[in-house]
Amino acid sequence: MKKISLALAVAFLCLIISFGCGKKTTEISPDVASSDEALFKLGEKYIKKDSEKARLYLRQVIDSFPKSFYAQQAKLAIAETYYRKRDEGSMIIAASEYREFISLFPYSPSAPFAQHRIGMTFYRKALKPGRDQTKTKQALEEFKKVVTNYPLSEEAKSAQEKILDCEERLAEHTRHIGEHYYKVKAYNAAIGRLTEILTNFPNYSKMDRIYYYLGDSYFKATLVEQSIPYFTKLITDFPQSKLAKKAKARLEEAENKKK
Repeated sequence: MKKISLALAVAFLCLIISFGCGKKTTEISPDVASSDEALFKLGEKYIKKDSEKARLYLRQVIDSFPKSFYAQQAKLAIAETYYRKRDEGSMIIAASEYREFISLFPYSPSAPFAQHRIGMTFYRKALKPGRDQTKTKQALEEFKKVVTNYPLSEEAKSAQEKILDCEERLAEHTRHIGEHYYKVKAYNAAIGRLTEILTNFPNYSKMDRIYYYLGDSYFKATLVEQSIPYFTKLITDFPQSKLAKKAKARLEEAENKKK
């Protein structure tokens, strides 16, 4: 009993010192200091009005009661305080906190939520197609982990939707580059980029454009035989596309060149 009392006293002292170092002072009763639930609720109380103070209480729950249910909740709550701030630095810290949560509590029912949140820290900072897509790629990788590691979770459904959106963004970005190469007559480079979309993003919403510019890149690179399957695919799969008429004309040219 003496050892337990001493441990609580030290924890209580550390808590006061922590606030003191941050130029904040507070006092809590021994009853609160000795209760994981009470400490957690005290931290939870300050989350919206003073997140820094809230984190000090929440970290004390983790330090004093590492195997407690409230230690799990506290770790997750700390991550959330950073996530809600939304700035770049806070998102980086939030992702780190969520990763630590999964590492410490891999079998927690909240693990799928934490993994989904990691994806969201990147997704919320992803830039539009045409700009750097590093964040989009990182978000895609993290959302795939949700589906792979927690396939039956509610978060997996949301992650799947985010995966499709990330893939659409990446495909759109790659299409812009491919069409740029096409316009400057760098046909081999255009073919390389546009083929990436066929391989990596088969659900892309503007696939008619990919078939047309791939076919025409081959056609203008004097690889006429290789252009035909793409024009044919466009006409067959997207008969209502604005590019279907142009594809038919090119297909006729290609057939005539073969004769």
